[in-house]
Amino acid sequence: MKTVNVHEAKTQFSKLLAKVHDGEEVIICKAGVPWAKLTPFTEDKKRIPGIAIGNVTDAFFEPLPESELEKWE
Repeated sequence: MKTVNVHEAKTQFSKLLAKVHDGEEVIICKAGVPWAKLTPFTEDKKRIPGIAIGNVTDAFFEPLPESELEKWE
């Protein structure tokens, strides 16, 4: 993981993007304190509708016991 200051990040942005594209993470610091992290972009996995069909029992729809409800108040 590479760490750079803001000035270096501004002047070397294209090179830093190339490193990130190759899988490296880059931390951008201001006055020695980390402020941001550049990471490679990844596509979110598509959600599969209906994945719980057949896995949810009728017990899921029953009211919670009073002892459990009290914990949420």
